[in-house]
Amino acid sequence: MLVIGIDPGISGSICFFENGKILEVIEMPTMIDGKKNKKQVNGAQMFNEIIKKLNKDKNQDVRVVVEHVSAMPGQGVTSMFNFGQSFGIIKGICAAMQLPIYFVRPAKWKKYFNLINSEKDASRTRAIEIFPYFSSHLSKKKDSNKADAILIASFYYETYKKED
Repeated sequence: MLVIGIDPGISGSICFFENGKILEVIEMPTMIDGKKNKKQVNGAQMFNEIIKKLNKDKNQDVRVVVEHVSAMPGQGVTSMFNFGQSFGIIKGICAAMQLPIYFVRPAKWKKYFNLINSEKDASRTRAIEIFPYFSSHLSKKKDSNKADAILIASFYYETYKKED
């Protein structure tokens, strides 16, 4: 089973995870939007990245798992609109590609990895502990978004196996 774990948003990441192993983690593809050099998710590039990972086998078992986030107090209207737009692009790409999409709340996957009430960087430490072979790709503090995508994919893979 190929699990595609996604930490949505402009600074998010996408993890391609198969049979308990990390295949690749990429930063969210973005492009410049408008005159103020704001970024937005590049849906075409996201589509291309996903299609590259899919086998030619039409019966390939694929799951897209997206962190289900919502508005947070104190966030501005513009930033929430942009975040919602990114979330919608992800949902639209999955629908167009006919990929099953599952949503997991941050509290659920973080509880599974014992990360509730921890610093943002704790997910990077946890991902390195679980996947030491991938530690060189998580060496910078900014890689916490990659770690989140890894843990989201791993959470689904681990809990899905238990349901079989």
